[in-house]
Amino acid sequence: MVFEGSSVAVSHTGKVRSNNQDSGYAGSDLYVVADGMGGHAGGDVASSLAIRHLRELDRVFDSTSEAERALRDAIEDTAGDLISTVVRRPELAGMGTTVSALAMVDDYAVIAHIGDSRIYLYRDGHLTQITADHTFVQRLVDSGRITPEEARYHPRRSVLMRVLGDMDPNPEVDTFIMPTLDGDRWLLCSDGLSGVVDDAHTAKALGQGLTPARTADILLRQALDAGAPDNVTIVIVDVGGTHPVLDGTPTVVGSAATALQIEVPAQRPSRGGWLHSARQAANEPTHFEPAEEFLEELIEEDRRRAKRRRITWIAGALVVLALIVGGLFAAYGWTQTRYFVGVEDGRVVVFQGIQQNLGPISLSSPYEQTDIDVTDLPPFQQQAVEATFSAGSLAEARDIVERLRIYAEADR
Repeated sequence: MVFEGSSVAVSHTGKVRSNNQDSGYAGSDLYVVADGMGGHAGGDVASSLAIRHLRELDRVFDSTSEAERALRDAIEDTAGDLISTVVRRPELAGMGTTVSALAMVDDYAVIAHIGDSRIYLYRDGHLTQITADHTFVQRLVDSGRITPEEARYHPRRSVLMRVLGDMDPNPEVDTFIMPTLDGDRWLLCSDGLSGVVDDAHTAKALGQGLTPARTADILLRQALDAGAPDNVTIVIVDVGGTHPVLDGTPTVVGSAATALQIEVPAQRPSRGGWLHSARQAANEPTHFEPAEEFLEELIEEDRRRAKRRRITWIAGALVVLALIVGGLFAAYGWTQTRYFVGVEDGRVVVFQGIQQNLGPISLSSPYEQTDIDVTDLPPFQQQAVEATFSAGSLAEARDIVERLRIYAEADR
């Protein structure tokens, strides 16, 4: 059965990078996003090579297993091509690329994935991330050491643990097969989108029912509005649906659209100056694949970071607690500078504090007992002293007591 649907592929350099190392492809049955790494030239070449090999698979397969095998073989062939290219061009050493590819076979999606580009499925109003990031922070998330939200802002979020590069002729690629339904919307993207636009906003854009092209424009604009610190590549595939295919010509975007001859750009001259140097540092690629010993170093570093976070949190909590306790002591100290005259056990008493309680804690206590019986006072003064007289000082409280004494003696 021929796959029926509509698609789009767009790619943008972003607002920080000086060139586009991403590549994307949208054909009739095959869709790919590749995010290159390895410097100004290397990333361009690596992602372009990946698209060159994979686009040959844009055809109808007899079975899903055949498509899965073909995707894996093409990616391994790309790894061999990367290695041989570096032999011819040593200046490209260290280049590599992510690959997220989707081949439609009848009512199934055949997926091949390596790196941290992503494939999402939007179905029935819900967005699901289908691929798993092959990153250091994803390992931390999987082990329960950090949350997905912490992973979004982790300083090592761009460290790749698996990538299609020039060092491994047999890359470890995730491949799997999923059924797909009419109305499904598939999104393939580089981390230039997923790293700055959260799933809620992505789902909202995908759920508006607009054409793939219009939807991709909305997502790209959101990435640019968020600063777009990396290249942004988006491929959207609709299964069936209401949007007809206007043009069956395959679309190639990003570096693969101009670099399929694998021409290596000349190294750009450095433009010195301390301000410009800082800007250049911000533009340097952040993806790399660490050696196993470096992974241990990163894990140990993360342990230290987690310990520092705990210490900082505890110290902050203690400071806040100290401020609260200090404030309570200060407030209690102020209450003990206040006095009032009231009644206890039938006699007039001077109390220290205020006439309130803090839960089970009384903020007043008897300070001076007097020999004045409440029953010796005229009725009006009895009611008044039982309601208590407030005093701003001990001397003022004693003056009130003396006046009450006069009333008591006069009433006898």
